[in-house]
Amino acid sequence: LRIGKEILKQQSELYRRLRNTLRWLLGGLAGFSPSEAVPYAELPELERWVLHRLTEIGAEIARAVETHEWVGVFPTLHAFCATDLSAFYFDVRKDSLYCDAPNDPRRRAVRTVLDILHRTLTPWLAPVLVFTAEDAWTARFGEESSVHLESFPQLPAEWADPELGERWSALRALRRVITTEIEGARRDGRVG
Repeated sequence: LRIGKEILKQQSELYRRLRNTLRWLLGGLAGFSPSEAVPYAELPELERWVLHRLTEIGAEIARAVETHEWVGVFPTLHAFCATDLSAFYFDVRKDSLYCDAPNDPRRRAVRTVLDILHRTLTPWLAPVLVFTAEDAWTARFGEESSVHLESFPQLPAEWADPELGERWSALRALRRVITTEIEGARRDGRVG
């Protein structure tokens, strides 16, 4: 295997992003109770899209378990955490999480999805990030439990919605074009 300062720097950056995703989930879930959960049918479309993405990644992980071919799984998990969650979903929903009333349906929907993300991502990351995943699990469920005794979650088939996935891919592509233009205008001093 090749190794050097640059490779180590890249790997530490990958790790930092995954760790920050887990930290954000834990922060957003402080005080979460299962009674707060919103049923899937009542979730806003954005939350259903996140769950759809989980089913896509879950299918890739299931193939890796079946075939023992794990190449590409870790980059997929990293891309999901960095791009879909941190750079998009968390950014869009942070105001709901921080500012909406505790009983607000949108805030409850966000926390429902954060709970599912934590319960799904932590076991998926556990084989690679052994100690970090354990810390993220026990921080929430206590020292008497271990993520390493958990099975990979079985995700409901109803969460898979390719049409929804395509619609949000198109929306996100449009958003990238718009944010690129806004950044250019900001650099040029046309907007503050």
